[in-house]
Amino acid sequence: MSLLATRDLTVRFGGHVAVDAVTCSFEPGTLTAIVGPNGAGKTTYFNLISGQLRASAGSVTLGGRDLSRLPASERTRAGLGRAFQLTNLFPRLSVLENVRLAVQASREGRHRRGLNLWSVWSDHGALRARADEVLAAVALRDKEEELVANLPHGDQRKLEVALLMALEPQVFMFDEPTAGMNAAEAPVILDLIRRLKQDRSKTILLVEHKMDVVRELADRIIVLHNGALVADGKPAEVIALPIVQEAYLGVAAKEAA
Repeated sequence: MSLLATRDLTVRFGGHVAVDAVTCSFEPGTLTAIVGPNGAGKTTYFNLISGQLRASAGSVTLGGRDLSRLPASERTRAGLGRAFQLTNLFPRLSVLENVRLAVQASREGRHRRGLNLWSVWSDHGALRARADEVLAAVALRDKEEELVANLPHGDQRKLEVALLMALEPQVFMFDEPTAGMNAAEAPVILDLIRRLKQDRSKTILLVEHKMDVVRELADRIIVLHNGALVADGKPAEVIALPIVQEAYLGVAAKEAA
């Protein structure tokens, strides 16, 4: 049974159709990689699912609930977690404060209480413990007092994943999670995604250009081109398709072969 589904999801910018009637479903316990050439509509599709963009037509459902008219904040509370290509953090707060905000938002959201994100953190031992656990998972415990604005890019990307983990969503959405990271930093993020995959109740969506990463992590690949869904299946089968090799993945596929 699918947890997340899009039906005929479409967005137009003037006369340009950026996402063209994409119908697709995503099951718990599955990591789906979304690939295609630059401009194929991958990030736009993510934006439609997470609510950063309003669809021109079609629907997004989560657990059977129609989210199509909800803003991004409501979709997050419903269980959609999104990490961006560009970090989406509180730069003037510390690393620890960023994570504690996310932990409290998750806890209070589940208990349907009004959020009070600026409450006195020292009174919340359980929140601190969970924040410490998340920071340890992303190897940032030694930088918990650093201002986020002072972190190097790789650490900011790790912190963004930490915030996503702290929110405990049903669906994890990663848009090029290792973009801008060096060879030493990227394995930490990839290892986190591997660990998230072990929770078979979660659904993971991954936009990624690096085909070696896709081959290792993905249970399934879907291919977008000119906003349309053109291939969907197991990684080996999809990557082997001539139309994907030659037209949609191009040099990236040849290098990964």
